[in-house]
Formats: sequence, structure tokens, C-alpha cells
Amino acid sequence: MKLWSGRFGKDTDALVNAFNASIDFDQRLYREDIRGSLAHAKMLADCGILSPEDGEAIQRGLREILSDIEAGKVAFTADNEDIHMNIEALLTERIGDAGKRLHTARSRNDQVALDFRMYVRREIGSVIDRLLSLQSVLCRRAKEYQSAVMPGYTHLQRAQPVSFAHHLMAYAHMFARDVTRLEDCRERLNQCPLGCGALAGTTYPIDRWETAEELGFDEPMENSLDAVSDRDYALELLSGLSILMLHLSRFAEEVILWCSWEFKFIELDDAYATGSSIMPQKKNPDVAELVRGKTGRVYGDLITLLTVMKGLPLAYNKDMQEDKEPVFDALDTVEMCLPVFAAMLDTMKVFPERMREAAGRGFLNATDCADYLTKKGMPFRDAYTVTGKLVALCAREGKSLEELALADFKAACELFDEDVYEALRLENCVSLRHSYGGPAVGETTRQIQDIEDFIAARREEA
Repeated sequence: MKLWSGRFGKDTDALVNAFNASIDFDQRLYREDIRGSLAHAKMLADCGILSPEDGEAIQRGLREILSDIEAGKVAFTADNEDIHMNIEALLTERIGDAGKRLHTARSRNDQVALDFRMYVRREIGSVIDRLLSLQSVLCRRAKEYQSAVMPGYTHLQRAQPVSFAHHLMAYAHMFARDVTRLEDCRERLNQCPLGCGALAGTTYPIDRWETAEELGFDEPMENSLDAVSDRDYALELLSGLSILMLHLSRFAEEVILWCSWEFKFIELDDAYATGSSIMPQKKNPDVAELVRGKTGRVYGDLITLLTVMKGLPLAYNKDMQEDKEPVFDALDTVEMCLPVFAAMLDTMKVFPERMREAAGRGFLNATDCADYLTKKGMPFRDAYTVTGKLVALCAREGKSLEELALADFKAACELFDEDVYEALRLENCVSLRHSYGGPAVGETTRQIQDIEDFIAARREEA
């Protein structure tokens, strides 16, 4: 029998029953649902709304149901529509009328709002933990290659020399911002909607501060209409996960390029690559390609929920049942991508000699040549023009700048001297870029330490 059967004169059509049910996907909220009900029952008893006997029976029954669910002894049914009604039906079946009193001063609207908030709050912690593990891998690999010179790119054209450590730490800092975005989301969502009822609160003398504290929230939500209809936290989560996947996808694209024969900066471990069904020589970067592809899936989850929410009047509407699947899908996708991506990076083989060879072609030290003249008193724009002419000469003769004779340099500008060759040496071009945030070893050492401190601070809090 449906909980609302008193108002209706006939049973729900089987097609509508199946269409309306959400138990297939929202059953993963069972822990949060039971935890919320335990807090609600305790508060009702403390406020004298439930008798101590009923409160104790509800608490005992809910804990037994939780144990049975986790032992695989409970089969949920679509007849009870969702996880909330399934658990309430089980409770009533086991303890009788006391189970029917649990829903006093509560609606499914504030109940599901509570469950979903707690679930998102818990899962944010899981994503952050995986991000910290990925950052740890990046720090470890960066320490190995602080002196490995590689091309830095703009427009996918070789631009200036950097170190492989510097490149890896760029992503480590992106992931740090992803962590703080998720932390911000978790802080903002940490208000409790329980006790707001269907939309207008309740006439019972409840204590919303008690349940908020019991469930680890900072405070109750201020407005009951907002509490049951708000999904900002889910949208903010999906936005944060989309940006995180954007960062992973950019990194994946570079991994795909780097392990191609055209670059060959790295080689993926056999355990994190696949082969071809027809071409025996192939070693494909499928992990990176799938991460790149799954990014679009997470973007789609964000757009789905934005579209669901954009035209809804206050307060709750059944459309909002569609909030969970995109959030579940995005979380599942991100939590699957992060550890496999970290393992792929942790096991890849790096070829610093190939990186150095690539950095030696393409005039990556041209800016350093112009800086050399500027440091000797020439205005930068004039130095830029002189260097551009030298690059054109090298291009015609098939040489690099450091292969030019000193006479060629002096023909372009008398300020050049023997020390130009040291200034153009790529290792020096990197080591002298010790401005804050640069690729010099001292700076990458500081960046690695900053990220390691960032990780340690959060591990201590966990």
C-alpha cells in the first residue's frame, strides 16, 4: 500500500509505478537515510514528541536494518518507490506502529534533501583523497626530473626551455585548486535541511539545532522553502568535477602526444597501455584517451542538472528526482579516473634525452639571446629585432643559435661576446629562470615542497 493511498481511489498503474520509482539508483543513499532517521528519532524523543520506548525501538530497528543491508540480506522493491520509503516500510514491518511514528515532523522533501547533502559531503572527501594521491605522484616524479630540460610550448610550438619537473608541477597546482574548490563546496553545503518539512516547517516543537549538530552540520538552513528546493551544492560539485576533468583531460592530451613516436618523451608501462587487434607494433595510450573522452560525460552531467533546475518554481518538484543520477555518474567517473591516471603517471618511463634533443631545436633560447643584449644596455625591442635576424640566418643555414660563429653574432651587433654561448646554453636558460614560479631547480624545489605541505595539511585533518 502506498503511503499516500488514503487520497486515491485506485492503485497506481504499473507503468507509472516503474516510471516514478527511483530505488534502482537512490538505494546508494541508504547509509545517509538511516543516519538521518536515527538523528531525527533521537531529537523527537528528546523533545518529548516520541515516547522513550518508541524512540528506542526505532533506533534499534534502524541499526538492525543497516546491518542487514550491508550484509546483503535486504531486497529493495520498486513498490516502495525510493530508498526512504523502502527503509520506512522495513522498519514498520519489524517494529510495528513505532515505525510509523518516525516520519512525524518530517517530509520526504527535507529527508531527501538531507540524504543527498550528506552523500555529497562524504563523496567530496573521497574525491579529495584521490586528488591528494595524484599530487603525491606528481611530486615524486618531479623530484626525479628537476634538471631534465624539455621544450615549453605556446600554440603547440616550441617556445622556451623548461624542466619536466616544472611542467608536472603546473598540473599539481591545478589539482590543488580543484581540492580547494571542492572544500569550498563542502563548507557551503554544510547546513542542515532536516526539519523544514515539505516546504513550510512544522508545528511540532522540534530542535533543528540538535539534529544539525548530531549530523555534523554547522547549522540548520535558514529558510524552509530554500532548504527543500536547493540543489546549488550539487551544481557546484558538478562544476568543480567538470573543471577537475578539464585538467585531467589537458594532461591526458599531453601524455598522448608525449608517448607518440613524433615526441617519444615518455613510454607508458605495459600495464597501463593496450595493443591493436591487427597491428602488432601498436602500444596505445587508452587510459589517457578514455580520461579525455570521459571528460565530456562529466560535462554532460553538469548540463543535465542545470537544465533540470533552470525553470523550477519553489519548492519541491518531481523533476528534482533527476538530480541524483548525474551526480552519481560524475562522482563514479571521477573516482574511477583519478587512481588509474595516477598509476599511469607513476609507472611511465621518461626519456629526458629525447626532451633535451627536442629543446635543442626550434630556437627556444631566442628570448635569452635578446635578454643577453638587453642586459648589456640595448632596449629590449631593438634586441628582439637583432635576435629575430639571427634566427632567420640560422633557419637559412640549418643551424641553431649556439652553432653560429662569434663573427656572425658580432656582424649583427657588437655587444655580443664569447659569453653569449653560456647565455644560450639551454641548461643555463632554465637555471637562470629563478623568478618566483619559474623552472629553476630552486623554484621547482619550493613548488614541490609547497604541494607536499598542502597534501600533509589535509592528511592531518582527515
